[in-house]
Amino acid sequence: MNIERSPEVLTSSREIASTIDRLAAVIRRDYLGKEPLLLGILKGSFMFMADLIRRLDFPLEVEFVRLSSYGRGTESSGRISVVQGLRSVVRNRDVLVVEDIIDTGLTVAYLLGYLRKKKPASLRLCALLDKPARRKTAVHIDYLGITIPDRFVVGYGLDFDEKFRNLPDLCILED
Repeated sequence: MNIERSPEVLTSSREIASTIDRLAAVIRRDYLGKEPLLLGILKGSFMFMADLIRRLDFPLEVEFVRLSSYGRGTESSGRISVVQGLRSVVRNRDVLVVEDIIDTGLTVAYLLGYLRKKKPASLRLCALLDKPARRKTAVHIDYLGITIPDRFVVGYGLDFDEKFRNLPDLCILED
């Protein structure tokens, strides 16, 4: 990975904000009269989740889980490990999983399967980014922000070896 120069911008912070506005409008409509549990997947989704919930004008609860499949590389290992588990009760709750990026689909499929066993009233997935070219398992995304090409991206919460999360834009990290 070339980390000596600034990464190329793929999606600007302005485009990200507009995308979140669009997603929030649909989520507000779909969750009218409900008090959902928004479940963010750490660490990457924290910026997206924070910006999204600031645009939601209804009662909600926030929870986080931390799953890992990458380690220190740019390729998913395919092995999912739970670093920080679920603490909230999800049985009979409306649950909205909030994810930064759907890549292979393995991590989010693992989490959705785990959550379905807990019998939520409803279970939906919101993803800021989708990279379908890398998909290894089918995943239905209820609220999709942006489809991106098969490039390694950083910024807006996404990282490479814990670097670049603080970039305001979504950027391509070159090989």
